[in-house]
Amino acid sequence: MNLMCPARILLLPGDVQDAAVGERIAQVYAATFDAAAGSRLADRLGVQLTVVPDLVRRPDAELQSIADQHRGETVVVLGVDLGLKLPAVVEHTGDGWIRVQTDNERTLATYEQAAEAFRESIPKEPNHELIDQLAELVPAGARVLELGSGTGRDAIELERRGYAVRRTDATEAFLEMMRTDGHDATRLEALADDFGGPYDAVFADAVFLHFKRSQLAGVLYKAARAAPVLIFSTIEGSGEEWSNRYLDLPRHFVMWQEQPLRDLLTTTGWTVRQLIRTPTPRRTWLNVSAVRS
Repeated sequence: MNLMCPARILLLPGDVQDAAVGERIAQVYAATFDAAAGSRLADRLGVQLTVVPDLVRRPDAELQSIADQHRGETVVVLGVDLGLKLPAVVEHTGDGWIRVQTDNERTLATYEQAAEAFRESIPKEPNHELIDQLAELVPAGARVLELGSGTGRDAIELERRGYAVRRTDATEAFLEMMRTDGHDATRLEALADDFGGPYDAVFADAVFLHFKRSQLAGVLYKAARAAPVLIFSTIEGSGEEWSNRYLDLPRHFVMWQEQPLRDLLTTTGWTVRQLIRTPTPRRTWLNVSAVRS
């Protein structure tokens, strides 16, 4: 244990179902009335649950006690209200609790600053191969939820082919870009927000590559509740990396091998229909279509 490093506390809502837990968790803590949800999460993570009766009545003191026991570690705490949008990672400083920016939030901040540069850096053509996979499973006229619409490039082609697309993104700069181009677009953070629906398909081109593996599991569970068909692309490889390529600002990437990706999809309620490798000069893309099991 590193006694010089503060504990990181991942605050989750008490009614958590598919927790986006993207790092190793040492323990789960919960207030008494969140004990059932805490038990389910602790079992899934393979760690101990501790029920803290005074967690709601004395949140600051109890969180400080938990932090003192877990210096250099990350723990989950369910149901504490510090006035923050959950999920949130917090650390304690001499002046109180501060919210720590996650890897995904840092990546989103890059897109906020460099949306126009991103539009210039990507191919002008939509991902026809991925859209073709959608067309094999879902007829024209179907309702499609697009996660991470970005510049709106794929949505334009989806609509040209007759689909009713709900454009969404977690980045305000991309939402404004699409609105300026004359399209409706709504804010949706895939890790934190409910997807709504039902839809005929969920479509996500080059979005899941920014999510940690356990975070992606939560997103896939939500997608399975929202639609019977899932179409997405990610990148093939091993491990994770930060890259400043193209935008001169940091973005976090998670690479996937085929079998672990297939296994995760099976675990989260999906059956893979196609997994197509598409090599490019810098990386190989995995274009995936799946149906709800």
